[in-house]
Amino acid sequence: MAALATTKRFQRLAVFTLVAVTLTYLFHGGLLPAAPAWHFTSFRPSTYDWTQRPQAHPIPESDILPLPTEPPRTLPRIQHRFSAEELTEAHNSTQRHRQDAVRFAAKRAWGAYQKYAWGHDELRPKTLTAVDTFGGWGATLVDSLDTLWIMGMKKEFAQAAKFAERIDWESTTAGELSLFETNIRFLGGLLAAYDLSGEEGLLKKALELGNMLYAAFDTPNHLPANSFKIRKAKEGLLVADRRESSAAVGTLSLEFTRLSQLTGDSKFFSVTDRIKRDFERTQDETKLPGLWPVFLDLQNGFLTPGSSFTLGASADSAYEYLSKMHELLGGVDPAYEKMHVKAMETAKKHLLFSPKFRESEAAANILFSGNVNANGAGIIELEAEVQHLGCFTGGMFALGGKLFNRPEDVEIGEKLARGCGWAYAAMHTGVMPEVSDMIACDGPDRLKPCKFEKDEKKPKGDDLPGPFAYLRDNQYLLRPEAIESIFILYRITGKKDLLEVAWNMFVSIEQATRTDFANSAISNVDVGGETGKINSMESFWLAETLKYFYLIFSDPDLISLDEYVFNTEAHPLRLPKPPRGDV
Repeated sequence: MAALATTKRFQRLAVFTLVAVTLTYLFHGGLLPAAPAWHFTSFRPSTYDWTQRPQAHPIPESDILPLPTEPPRTLPRIQHRFSAEELTEAHNSTQRHRQDAVRFAAKRAWGAYQKYAWGHDELRPKTLTAVDTFGGWGATLVDSLDTLWIMGMKKEFAQAAKFAERIDWESTTAGELSLFETNIRFLGGLLAAYDLSGEEGLLKKALELGNMLYAAFDTPNHLPANSFKIRKAKEGLLVADRRESSAAVGTLSLEFTRLSQLTGDSKFFSVTDRIKRDFERTQDETKLPGLWPVFLDLQNGFLTPGSSFTLGASADSAYEYLSKMHELLGGVDPAYEKMHVKAMETAKKHLLFSPKFRESEAAANILFSGNVNANGAGIIELEAEVQHLGCFTGGMFALGGKLFNRPEDVEIGEKLARGCGWAYAAMHTGVMPEVSDMIACDGPDRLKPCKFEKDEKKPKGDDLPGPFAYLRDNQYLLRPEAIESIFILYRITGKKDLLEVAWNMFVSIEQATRTDFANSAISNVDVGGETGKINSMESFWLAETLKYFYLIFSDPDLISLDEYVFNTEAHPLRLPKPPRGDV
């Protein structure tokens, strides 16, 4: 018996050693987060198992592409190497005060959500009622998990994580979901919260959701149906759309790939890699080669007949994910760099512009991104429409510029980021509008500052500041894109004046949107008095806007750009750990 017991102990020790070595490899390789210092077990499986659903159009095993097995390559360093003096400046009492102010705003908003809308998707901040807009699974709760963790609100995180681990994806207030929104908010939120905390139940819940969303690819041509009708998905009756936004189809890869990395199941990576190959195949065949039209025909095999092009709404994150996928895969797939570089070169040539200023105004060295209509036969018309959504482009250009050693793109990224910062300061409220028209410089030097001719007048009058011609949409919806780019540019360049830009933005937003218990979207940024609260606080207020404000005033090593890549909902996903160069 003693010999048998010794043998069993030896076997248990061998198994334990094997598991320990395996986990050490995974943690060291950056595929799993470090083990948490605490654990709670509250995971409860959903009542419907999507892995048991018969597939109507199964993808053959031979067509499932495995995750790349090459070791990650050495990637250039992204973050500025802050000196001891710069770190002291970044950590002084002023920055700590600002960080505390942002955290206080987050605690107010979270407390109101927790009291009046717990478990629902959003809080209506004026009436203090709940509303379900994304399936009724608690979008604000799941979207905010990593914000709570990053801001040190660990008690609130634990409460929210326990709720998230017990979500039943079968219990929903909606019969139809957006694949895009569910992916970036729920799947991205769960994966980031797991990457930060190591709480296993969050990964299990993410895998359940991933298996559900995987059903969107059970279509005749295996391209995804963004209109995820739950009953039809169960029956294998989904079809891809003839008019689908490029953002909807191009903004799945980060989350699906990270899920494959964490679970070892390559099917998630494989279906989005096929989309990558379609983007790659069609990039030079559109009416504006290098860019894809806003809408694609997925039902008939990824056709690109459209004539409208933008980096803004309905296209934005399809471009954002090109450089970020290069990072997440450790630089082993050259397609992402090629597509990113082509797209940015075309955007610089056709979409970006410098705005006009009067002689009496400071002609700031700033840029904006507009829209283009192209007929494929040489007629390319710029529409100088500026969207708040498009303010992410500064961060995108700068990140790609560092990653692919393109210093000119870092400079362009800074001009774009500062352009949106300027647009904030130009309004009476200090907050940028949702959509506006500007007067653009023209000709071959469109990216250089220019001025109005002596007697030149704006088409719709001079009542708006600087190059603004018309405010097409006066609202501010608590959006994050402008502070996102300011944050990324600060982390990349170390220029401390960006901290002042960020603080002025935050103070203006707080003054314009604050309610008794939280913050609300507003109807008019161009007024000196009442801004008109809309009674809306989307989940990205906590998930993105306040997170970026908090991080810019924090220790630069908190969620380093060399260790994490942010999805389009600002959820930090842990990168593999190749050595970083000094570029």
